[in-house]
Amino acid sequence: MLLHYTSTRTLNLMSKLIPDSNISTTMTFTDILPSTKTIASFKVPDYNSGKLEVQYFHHHATFTTTIALYKTPVVDATATIGTPSIAFGAEAGYDPTKGNFTKYTAGISVTKPDSCASIILGDKGDSIKASYVHYLDNLKKSAAVGEISRKFSTNENTFTVGGAYAVDHLTLIKAKLNNHGRLGALLQHEVIPKSLLTVSGELDTKSLDKSPRLGLAFALKP
Repeated sequence: MLLHYTSTRTLNLMSKLIPDSNISTTMTFTDILPSTKTIASFKVPDYNSGKLEVQYFHHHATFTTTIALYKTPVVDATATIGTPSIAFGAEAGYDPTKGNFTKYTAGISVTKPDSCASIILGDKGDSIKASYVHYLDNLKKSAAVGEISRKFSTNENTFTVGGAYAVDHLTLIKAKLNNHGRLGALLQHEVIPKSLLTVSGELDTKSLDKSPRLGLAFALKP
């Protein structure tokens, strides 16, 4: 339930009552500095829920820093830089009280009119994933996908191949199979504008005695 809303040129203030009887307040400051946005949010009386976020936007770069205002604050930062054809990105989390990183990830992507390739180093350097998407027609209605990932701590490699096909502008079909025998398929249909119905399934081809997994989801957006 919305309790209060105020908007000026540089400040948006919104307070609302959420189901757990807390009052959630979000303050958004724009253009305090050029190309920046500052967002402060907190709940009353849960004072350990405070969060401060600073965003910087540029034509070829973005940078975001988030500080969780707990008794033991955690700092998260993300950055991207690039052009429409090539981009670099990184994400890191740091816990000052323990003096160590809670997470760090880095990646690069290259995009061409008929394809896209990316490499991501994640799990604090414990995993690496490389993927490639190639569109099979000029309208990008169908695509072939290949992915290889490796987890260094377990020496586990996973190879995945798949494809996607847009039946029309409302319906999309996807399928994938990996070297562990996992076969998955998905059908997604836009029932009404911005609202998606998704039917999915997964089968372990190496254990056909097991029942396949089935899923049904409906996402409704106003």
